[in-house]
Amino acid sequence: MASKEHKQLAHFLKTVHSTLRNASAAVGGDRAWRDHCNNRDVLNTYAKCMQRLATTHWQQNSSNDISSVTSRIKWSADFSYDYFINKLFEKYCVKECRIGEKIGIIMNMREQFSQPYKLLDVGSCYNPFNIYEFLDVLAIDLCPANDIVMECDFLNVMIGADTIVTENKVKQLQEDSYDIVTFCFLLEYIPTSEMRLSACQNAYRLLKIGGILIITTPDSKHVGANSKLMKCWRYTLATLGFSRIKYEKLRHMHCMVFRKSLHREIAIRWATIHKEPYMDGSLNIPQDFSRTEKEIIKFDDVNTDIIDFSELPFSNSSFS
Repeated sequence: MASKEHKQLAHFLKTVHSTLRNASAAVGGDRAWRDHCNNRDVLNTYAKCMQRLATTHWQQNSSNDISSVTSRIKWSADFSYDYFINKLFEKYCVKECRIGEKIGIIMNMREQFSQPYKLLDVGSCYNPFNIYEFLDVLAIDLCPANDIVMECDFLNVMIGADTIVTENKVKQLQEDSYDIVTFCFLLEYIPTSEMRLSACQNAYRLLKIGGILIITTPDSKHVGANSKLMKCWRYTLATLGFSRIKYEKLRHMHCMVFRKSLHREIAIRWATIHKEPYMDGSLNIPQDFSRTEKEIIKFDDVNTDIIDFSELPFSNSSFS
């Protein structure tokens, strides 16, 4: 059973998310996101809450009930190990080459990976992947919880020929240079479908051919409850050039891996063949359809007030 502190921390994070979605509905995603990025009090508290929730409560729950609660970090690292170290990627390369031959595409590119494997952890908070020696991690976040995470707005960062970091702030990320991009509990933070799609488009540009985008997103309902949304995600990402190569519904989350195909037409071919009427190119989450969140609220009424969460385990100085 969740402790009082666990509930307080989770409630604060959910409130920030819902506030951002409501603000986006009221004034538009771009303005709401810009205002959110400028609210340093909320961002700093969010970072501390997220770190404590993940490292104390989620980690403890995972240790107490390993059969039903699996760390999103461990799941992502384990698959990455199999994909690169155990050369699982070779299986998908062969499969894509065969598909390419069938549809008349000549494959001129192959995967080029070398250890340690470059991982971009988006929305990292505190850099949990830092413990894995086979990974070379660049951890980024809107508001880092420590000095080993770089500050970066992934939705608006420049992508170019080099990665440029100045005073712990990422100014530019290098295109086609990462083996892995992770979105661990990130997409539900981003307030609109269009902005989530933009994040995935950035990931596609940053990944090497054959590189993988790992997405974990919380969901405590049974596997069929939001299955259409997850299928729509698969379709939408396929239209970008991603092939889904792994999906697992755990007790509290969906875990997915998407591979940047050798050629975009291979993924697009899957999307064309498997399209259903409800697949519309969106990246919606269940909260997008929540009745309470869809009610129009005046922008002045959707600010998150730190005072409302004064019982959180941080001193007032941590909010500055």
